[in-house]
Formats: sequence, C-alpha cells, structure tokens
Amino acid sequence: MNKPVVVRNVEQPASDAVAALEKYGVSTVHEAQGRCGLLAPYLRPIFPGAAIAGPAVTVSLPPGDNLMIHVAVEVCRPGNILVVAPTSPCTDGYFGELLATSLRAHGVKGLIIDAGCRDVRSLTDMRFPVWSRAVSSQGTVKATLGSVNVGVVCAGAFIEAGDVIVADDDGVVVVQRSVAREVADASEARVRKEEATRDRLARGELGLDIYGLRSKVKELGLEYA
Repeated sequence: MNKPVVVRNVEQPASDAVAALEKYGVSTVHEAQGRCGLLAPYLRPIFPGAAIAGPAVTVSLPPGDNLMIHVAVEVCRPGNILVVAPTSPCTDGYFGELLATSLRAHGVKGLIIDAGCRDVRSLTDMRFPVWSRAVSSQGTVKATLGSVNVGVVCAGAFIEAGDVIVADDDGVVVVQRSVAREVADASEARVRKEEATRDRLARGELGLDIYGLRSKVKELGLEYA
C-alpha cells in the first residue's frame, strides 16, 4: 500500500499553451490530440457557460472523506484546477461553498471531482466552476489521509499533476503537460480548417463533396432510388 504523500513542487506547462487550450475548448482540443483524454460524460458543470483551463493539482482520497482537499489547498497556485478522485466510487458531497471560498482565495480556477458536490446555489452565485459526478447533500468526514499531486484516475482518465485540464459545457479533457504546446498548435490548425469549411457550407456546398464522401457511400453500396 502506498504511503500518503503531498508533492509540493510540480513542473507547470507553458502559460501561453494553457491560454490557447482554454480558448479552443474541449471538443476542439479532444479532436486535435487524436480523440483521446476525454473524461467520462457523467461529469457535468453545475452551471452553464463556465470555460476554464489550467494545470492540475490532483487529489487521491478515500470515499466519504474530504480531509485531503483541505490539505491540497496549501499547495495550489493561481491558475490551477483541482482534480479530485476518490479511491472507490462515491457520490457524497465532498465540496461546497466554504471550500470554494478557500480555493478562490488561492487563485484556483475550478474543480473537477469524480464524486458529489453541494451548495450548488451558492457556488453558482459566486460563479465558482465545478464539474462533478453528482450533486448531494450527504456530508463527509475528515479522518483519513490520501495523497496530493500523484497520478490519479478521474472519470476514466489518467491525470498527473501539471497536466492541463480543459473544461466547458462540452465536458472535460486532459492534455499531458509534455505535449501541451503541440496540442495547442494542432487545435489552432483545426480551428482554421473548420473556419474554411464553415464558409463553404454557408455558401451551400455539401459535406458529401467537401469531405470527399461520395466515393465512400458508393463503396458502401448506397443506392439512390
């Protein structure tokens, strides 16, 4: 069994790459990096319109116990996103208004939690972005250690501290820190390509022709009656 640990110093991705990934959003980033890194779609934003990106501070903790979230606040830097993953499935309300107030005071941009949150009305009023598995008033205890800034599996995706989290209304995607710049460049290229395609579609051209699909449907045996 691994001993609980808090890793204080984590290499951060380039800030301009993070800003670019935030601008392009989840769907574009997911496609640009080869359709990988997407977290499970059950993670939903608690209010619409939030869009954030930043380096992950990861938290591995027991079910029904939020002690390590409080521990993690101390190592958060401005611009970080807190990523919380219980070691067993749990929908308890780990997180609410008071923890959000603490995280905001330390410059944290938002929370990704593969469990429950609470105080949704207050979190919405203060515009603190949260993507959670559930909303639940079931409280937690503060009794058992976990780890901070270790590799975790959150909503089916492996995330290491310092990886870039991108989250918006389309969901959540992770970009490995080592390829953040490469994925940002690929996202920009994809956006430019889509802009050209959008102009052609707006002029009335068909996707069948733009994407070269006529030969494909013929090959598959489609008949026009």
